[in-house]
Amino acid sequence: MDPTKTVQALGALAHEHRLAVYRMLVERGPNGLAAGVIAERLGILPSSLTFHLQHLLRAGLVTQRRMSRQLIYAADFTVMNALVGFLTENCCGRGQSACLPAPKASPASKSRKAAS
Repeated sequence: MDPTKTVQALGALAHEHRLAVYRMLVERGPNGLAAGVIAERLGILPSSLTFHLQHLLRAGLVTQRRMSRQLIYAADFTVMNALVGFLTENCCGRGQSACLPAPKASPASKSRKAAS
């Protein structure tokens, strides 16, 4: 992904409603959701949602298809993976351990620490 498209995608995600919509669509998978369902679940007015969805569309982060009278939106996983790849392509320059997420403490280890 080129830097210009990366900035556009990150800019599109840099709003609380757009980020919420995008996360919902990623969770939903390739089937996507109807605009009305998204608006209802997030409590966003349909006119506002249209504005935010258009922003995500222009950035290439979502796709739109018509199903009868509904517009169905879905995350574009190819673009999402390209964005994540661009952001992490040099992460191992400092060694393999720099790329690994920090291990999450298990509930048992948390209770042992609290008892000490």
